[in-house]
Amino acid sequence: MSNTDYDLFVIGAGSGGVRAARMAAGFGARVAIAEDRYMGGTCVNVGCVPKKLYVYASEFGKAFEDARGFGWDSSKPAFHWATLRDNKKTEISRLNAIYRRLLTGANADIIDGRARLVDAHTVAVGDQQYTAGKILLATGGWPHIPAIPGSDLAISSNEVFDLDYFPERLVIVGGGYIAVEFAGIFNGLGAQVTQLYRGPLFLRGFDPDIRAHAAREIAKTGVDLRFEVNLESISRGPDGLDLQLTDGTQLTADAVLYATGRMPHLDGLGLENVNVELTEFGTIAVDEHYQTSEASIFAVGDVIGGMELTPVALAEGMAFARRQFGEPGQEVDHDFVPTAVFCQPNIGTVGFTEEEARAKYGHIRMFKASFRPMKHTISGRDEQTFMKLIVDKASDRVVGVHMMGPDAGEIIQGIAIALRAGATKAVFDSTIGIHPTAAEEFVTMREPWTED
Repeated sequence: MSNTDYDLFVIGAGSGGVRAARMAAGFGARVAIAEDRYMGGTCVNVGCVPKKLYVYASEFGKAFEDARGFGWDSSKPAFHWATLRDNKKTEISRLNAIYRRLLTGANADIIDGRARLVDAHTVAVGDQQYTAGKILLATGGWPHIPAIPGSDLAISSNEVFDLDYFPERLVIVGGGYIAVEFAGIFNGLGAQVTQLYRGPLFLRGFDPDIRAHAAREIAKTGVDLRFEVNLESISRGPDGLDLQLTDGTQLTADAVLYATGRMPHLDGLGLENVNVELTEFGTIAVDEHYQTSEASIFAVGDVIGGMELTPVALAEGMAFARRQFGEPGQEVDHDFVPTAVFCQPNIGTVGFTEEEARAKYGHIRMFKASFRPMKHTISGRDEQTFMKLIVDKASDRVVGVHMMGPDAGEIIQGIAIALRAGATKAVFDSTIGIHPTAAEEFVTMREPWTED
């Protein structure tokens, strides 16, 4: 539609939206992108980036203790929350500016403000309206805090990075990777952390062996894990926040962090003005080319559900831009997408869980290994690394790899390439390992743990 203001109007400057805007502009499209909060979206501002920085900070405490076994005779220094928080803010501001420069450098117009749909080809930001041939929704997700008495006293992952004070007693509600990661962060920084999860075991959706191993290892670090219990109410007390739990017990905390999931960020988007259908989960329904039920409107990233990972949103944004404004390239393949949980120790995983592999392939072989990391043979820390390979018995292809241990995320990235390439167990076995590393265990597991 050459008579419109833009060929593409993107709502949301997170990972998927920025990638789509830059790529489309690079293909010669007239592009605008609107954002009402911060450049880079959840990942850069209240997700992956600050979280990883805080993980680094939390690991120093254990490193000071571990160093004694290696001959470093020193006391553990004091931790200053404000220093970490403010240095993080400086780094995020730097990244925000980089995202802005990337967009302007690609000749995309940046419009600051919350955009809303007026009709299938019109977007309003404040009092100004813009028309576009295509509109891309990339507004991401938003933390969800259930409505219980006193829920307004709780915080979400959006606020936890920038607290004015350090919560010496922190209660975390939730059992997903966000809850698990923050439990490790604040435990490592010195807080007394209690994690509540309503189910029998956290990290639902991960391989069962990883979930069980994670519970054992995280409990060793000092996190008070309480399963099959939930938060009933929060109230202000003389010594902080008084919490009533569903099992009849009570806790007192300085802060309550809800990490019970994220919902599509659709408020005020104007969906009532267009024919965009939602799924039963409240996400935007799209086809394989990210097109909604309104032909001119598309959506990518967390707002469409699926694998809510930054690299997936980036891939979707790129695939969308190529198909709509360039030369269609390889579509996004969601098989064998690796991911990591930056708890302590880390979890890295790629491919199918044990249950998924049995359902898809029928007969499988499994290889497992558990051992103390070499570093801790001297540090004395009671920590165990766990590794698991899942193999399709008929083809000998490795279809699932799961690990919990130091640098698991870094290790699994390389393993993911092998799985994407279709590597068999015979290929793993014929690969020479790097010694001494934990990663070499993946190519030295010879005897099946079990097979059927």
